[in-house]
Amino acid sequence: MRKTTLGARVLVVDDSPTIRAVLGRMLEVDGYEVVRAADGESALEMARAEPPAMIFLDIVLPGMNGFAVLRSLRHDAATRHIPIVMISGNQQATEQFYVQRFGADDFISKPFGHAEVARSIDRLVQQGRLPLRDVANVVSLPVSVPVETIPAMLANATSERPDGSVPELAA
Repeated sequence: MRKTTLGARVLVVDDSPTIRAVLGRMLEVDGYEVVRAADGESALEMARAEPPAMIFLDIVLPGMNGFAVLRSLRHDAATRHIPIVMISGNQQATEQFYVQRFGADDFISKPFGHAEVARSIDRLVQQGRLPLRDVANVVSLPVSVPVETIPAMLANATSERPDGSVPELAA
């Protein structure tokens, strides 16, 4: 699955502390910087003060609901470009309609796992809504290599393998 830029700032908006913690941890494990908001008003303030690379936005929130937040973000020149993934445990068809009508980029149903979150980010990268993460070239060295030979081995390493395979990750 494709990921977006390492360290990209992601705003997670949900009134449930559990969802904020779990979704936030999933994103942090993938190398993202996560900021969290428990309501729509806080989310708008955070998004305008320091626009994130993307937002996961719950639909059912205290006070201003997720649809109103989405609409407000889409009408603001400073935030209209931010990819927004709506999340909800309510499966009513009207939510899908409003998500599309108000311009959300994706929708994830609760409960969700790491695979659904990763697929959503992958789709946004694939659509060009998020930049693709640069893949680091990792050189795998045999365990028995003498330390003094490592600099010469690294100097001779290439980013392309002759057989076209992907290098193994170092342990």
